[in-house]
Amino acid sequence: MSASGKLASLRLPPLPTVGELIKLYNLRAEKQLSQNFLLDLRLTDKIVRQAGNLMDAHVCEVGPGPGGLTRSILNSGAADLLVVEKDTRFIPGLKLLSEAAPGRLRIVHGDILTYRTDRGFPATVSKPWGGGEKWKLYKLLLRSVKYKQITETEKCGSTDPPNLHIIGNLPFSVSTPLIIKWLEDMANGTGPFVYGRTRLTLTFQKEVAERLTASTGSKQRSRLSVMAQYLCTVRNCFTIPGRAFVPKPEVDVGVVHFTPLVQPQIQQPFKLVEKVVRNIFQFRRKYCHKGVEKLFPEACRMELTQEMMQKADVDPTLRATELTISQFRALADAYAQLCSREPSLLSYEFREELRLKHLGRRRNSPTDALSSTPPEPLQTC
Repeated sequence: MSASGKLASLRLPPLPTVGELIKLYNLRAEKQLSQNFLLDLRLTDKIVRQAGNLMDAHVCEVGPGPGGLTRSILNSGAADLLVVEKDTRFIPGLKLLSEAAPGRLRIVHGDILTYRTDRGFPATVSKPWGGGEKWKLYKLLLRSVKYKQITETEKCGSTDPPNLHIIGNLPFSVSTPLIIKWLEDMANGTGPFVYGRTRLTLTFQKEVAERLTASTGSKQRSRLSVMAQYLCTVRNCFTIPGRAFVPKPEVDVGVVHFTPLVQPQIQQPFKLVEKVVRNIFQFRRKYCHKGVEKLFPEACRMELTQEMMQKADVDPTLRATELTISQFRALADAYAQLCSREPSLLSYEFREELRLKHLGRRRNSPTDALSSTPPEPLQTC
């Protein structure tokens, strides 16, 4: 059978429209859950096309709601679609779709922030990252499930992504914490990335989409830009006007596609990188050395800041938005060297030191003079 013939055979039979299902089950978007329905199947088809060829693919859809995007994924030829939906009101409509696509749609009633996506698909979907530590993780995964046959291409470390995709029209309230969680999973080879370089096609508020894809020097450049781009190729696909959604949100929506890199551009633990980037961007309008200073206790702040900037060979008068990924890499590497010499630096947090200082001042005030509990000691170098 030709590809077009096979695709035609996988298309859904005639069904009630998404709008009719909403009326049938008396569904309303819940404001507290940041729900906005996308009913135009031409737009849902366009979102699915950004993911690439889904013929015979495994797909995880996040928050399918009334099932508009779900229909487009099934019509694109996906062989196995796992939908994770938190809101019980949508389950009956999704079961109707499951009956129309027998054996192709699995429904999980749960929260995507806690759902174990690493258990959602068979190990045979996996493809190695192409060498290094993640290839070792991949071999451990295969060994754990007693997967016996590894092809010659796999032995050599194929860099192709698995035929597995995550697609979702994300509620605004969950989109940022979810992508940060997945970026950490990506760095560690956990969650949906135990299968390899799983690709993501997701919606965000337009402002967040612009931050994710912002280039060095742009006004939108942020912590999120660096954290996403050191791990992925990130593409802002297109913008959906807010009027296309029901109810209409106050902002437009951007569709963003993520392809994990074979090797991250910064070879340090995710939490260390995040700490360096977060501290530098908390003073985004000031010189970057101001943020670097806050990585160190007050007692040795100036000395270690100067040493770190010299090790990294980064101009201390650059602002956070002007730093390239390679400069963030140099800073993270320099910070990691200092932490290996003095491990307590890794757990140091400037705001905690500030809190203890304020606590100490309060306890030294006349109203607290009778307090017998001494403040915790400030961290020293």
